Amino acid sequence: MKSKVVIVDTSIMCCWLNICGKETCGPDNDKWDKQRVETYIKSETDKGATLVLPFPVIIETGNHIAQAAARRYECSVEFVEVISKAVDEKSPWAAFSRQKDLWDGEKIKELIAVWPEYVKGQKEKNLSMGDLMIKSVADFYAEIGSEVAILTGDQGLMIHKDVDIKAAKVPRRRSK
Repeated sequence: MKSKVVIVDTSIMCCWLNICGKETCGPDNDKWDKQRVETYIKSETDKGATLVLPFPVIIETGNHIAQAAARRYECSVEFVEVISKAVDEKSPWAAFSRQKDLWDGEKIKELIAVWPEYVKGQKEKNLSMGDLMIKSVADFYAEIGSEVAILTGDQGLMIHKDVDIKAAKVPRRRSK
């Protein structure tokens, strides 16, 4: 049986921390709030799932906390605890260090080579750079044999969670 990992997206992390102005996410027919996030995460971790905190989620969530109208200190303290658990691989968090190879120069070059053409091909919901990086974390865990779930309320990421980044065509440069 494959081990399951749950990739926690920024939209869900903001709900979980109850960041002012970001207390809910998702479409009207599939709203997420702190209680729903906690219930889902407890259910999954009780079944043995491991949580994954992607590096882009740290940056994006930190930005949302800094821009919040209220509870910035409380949210920052809670978020630092989450980050510390991920860095220290405290259950139920996966070791943050497992992602380090995803952020080396060559991997970043692979992502940025694909992203402009991918965005160009989209009509409505585009895959942001942060979403693409979160998707690359999910792909990494799938490649090492994990069952992967991306926990997100972000419609853009939801639409693209099954996109194969590696299958996207890297644009070729024209010779002069």
